[in-house]
Amino acid sequence: MEATNKIYVKWSGKEYEIELTENETVADLKNAIEKETGVRPERQKLLNLKLKVSGKAPDDDCRLGQIKLKPGFKIMMMGSLEEDIMEANTAPADLPTVVNDLDIEDEEIAIENQEVYLAKIEKRIKEYKINILNEPRPDKKLLVLDIDYTLFDHRSTAQTGAELMRPYLHEFLTSAYDDYDIVIWSATGMKWIEEKMKLLGVSSNTNYKIAFYLDSWAMISVHTPKYGVMDVKPLGVIWGKFEQYNAKNTIMFDDIRRNFIMNPKNGLRIRPFRQAHLNRDKDNELLKLSKYLKDLAEHCTDFSSVNHRHWEKYKPKKRRAQRQ
Repeated sequence: MEATNKIYVKWSGKEYEIELTENETVADLKNAIEKETGVRPERQKLLNLKLKVSGKAPDDDCRLGQIKLKPGFKIMMMGSLEEDIMEANTAPADLPTVVNDLDIEDEEIAIENQEVYLAKIEKRIKEYKINILNEPRPDKKLLVLDIDYTLFDHRSTAQTGAELMRPYLHEFLTSAYDDYDIVIWSATGMKWIEEKMKLLGVSSNTNYKIAFYLDSWAMISVHTPKYGVMDVKPLGVIWGKFEQYNAKNTIMFDDIRRNFIMNPKNGLRIRPFRQAHLNRDKDNELLKLSKYLKDLAEHCTDFSSVNHRHWEKYKPKKRRAQRQ
């Protein structure tokens, strides 16, 4: 009797257990995934399923034994159900600008100074380990970026990294790198972040470098009277580990405002990039934000003094030239 191997498939926030033998093929795996998720094989993109020797995705007739998967291997899948594709192919006329966000009121902003949350940040500073990919550079500002709906549309029906990627992403990161160290912070796991950065070609791009990644374990939970408990991204975790970064030289982009509720003066809510297959030709958010970042770097000495909600109307006050 052939031995079976358990494989776990992560898709749409859920994890599915599948048992297959080494003699079964990738096609068999995709058919098993369809039974569990409803996603047809031709719609499935198995992000981290690769051949050990070449690093390329295996063909459908490749036997699982050739891939040499370890027991309990986790596969990350992207793909859409047919009914979702049919719904997504027509853009709704009344799509709101903000989706899945909260209207954070001024009276709730006071939580950033509450001792209980400052204590949580101190604990993260002490216990959370950061893997430095590229050493921080002296005298650079700090740009912290979200991934989902900020840099790419992870729920689009598009099938390739190029289609999922927000337009002008690499141009944006190349421009920002002149003045900023760049950090990626996602509310997902580290493995998922690494796979996304590979998929988008960010981790291998030679025109810029990412300083490090932060995942969900660097976040803290806070309680607001109006919205209850929610997880947020406190910049204090970074500031506590790197003395060169602080409120005066840090800005965070995220499509959900509540993620920077602990640092409201340093967060900018970017318009979410959704329905990539329909909106790629119309989205130029990163082009406009490139100019904004450049203006801040050249003309602003304290980022927390600027109202980033009105970034599109920002007119930099040029510094006075020093007297000779």
